[in-house]
Amino acid sequence: MSPAGWGVAALSEALVRGQPLPTSELTRPGWPHPFRVRTAPAPSPRPSVLAHPRLRRTSPIAQHAVAAALEALGTDAARLGDAALRLGIVLCVMSGCVNYSRRFYDETLKDPATASPLVFPETVFNAPASHLAAVLGTTAINYTLVGDPGVFLQGVALAADWLVAERVDSCLVIAAEEIDWLSTEAFALFDDRVILSEGAGALYLRREASTAPAIRVAAITRPYLFFDSPSRARAAERVKAELGPGGPDDLLCDGLQAAPRTDRAEASAWGGWPGARLSPKVILGEGLMAAAAWQCVAAVESLRAGAHFTATISVVGCNQQAIAAQLCVSS
Repeated sequence: MSPAGWGVAALSEALVRGQPLPTSELTRPGWPHPFRVRTAPAPSPRPSVLAHPRLRRTSPIAQHAVAAALEALGTDAARLGDAALRLGIVLCVMSGCVNYSRRFYDETLKDPATASPLVFPETVFNAPASHLAAVLGTTAINYTLVGDPGVFLQGVALAADWLVAERVDSCLVIAAEEIDWLSTEAFALFDDRVILSEGAGALYLRREASTAPAIRVAAITRPYLFFDSPSRARAAERVKAELGPGGPDDLLCDGLQAAPRTDRAEASAWGGWPGARLSPKVILGEGLMAAAAWQCVAAVESLRAGAHFTATISVVGCNQQAIAAQLCVSS
């Protein structure tokens, strides 16, 4: 789910149109000028799962994560209650539960004696993964990874490792974020052309072979760490070198977002790409960890549609690493 709407269909339609989604204004207390953001719309009709007791007081990030996970699971969701399927969960976040974190510390600073202890459990990074496991009724291994958007591809690699080691039968890799003025202001300090957005995305990985053509994780590069602008550019170049130049029939799903300062390293590294390109963040906004998932979902949908047989996802993170993955259609 994304600023385009709830579900993969809404995201795909927005990418096909190719027009940046409209922005809305987000105010910061005490500031006269609002930020431009792209928020996720309210679902219509409201999914019945949001009435689950574990989700009644949660912030949007948990609801986003659950919605994306259920869509990715499809009919396999029904197999979880009777323990017929060992489902691993890897939840990836960057800002995490920033809404409740800001609210909790705001209350604490104003009057520690009246700050609500009910809010605190929703401030921790692994709260959404806990809620998701409760909703699904699964007790298998459950990790939360925190980092910049490149961590989502590390989560895919971790899920693949669990599957190869037979620790799980299948695994959900989810990325989710929510909008708040606190994180929006932080990004504005570095690049005011970046338009933050929110939502979630999920990939569902299974070990068993499929009789029909399936999407296979062909490769994930090493994460190349960086510490400043020059090394960020070098990290992006090393990722490109590890995967190779690509072919004219391949798809590159990159992280460019029409913000020249932020885009510079990735745009330079992949400047000679010979095939088709797709830049979801130009249309959807900078969804942080969720945006990396949107890139992967967009690549998968392109492969499913038969438009390409190989897709490369490039993620040059905000402040930590450059990493890429390659997906292909296997018969």
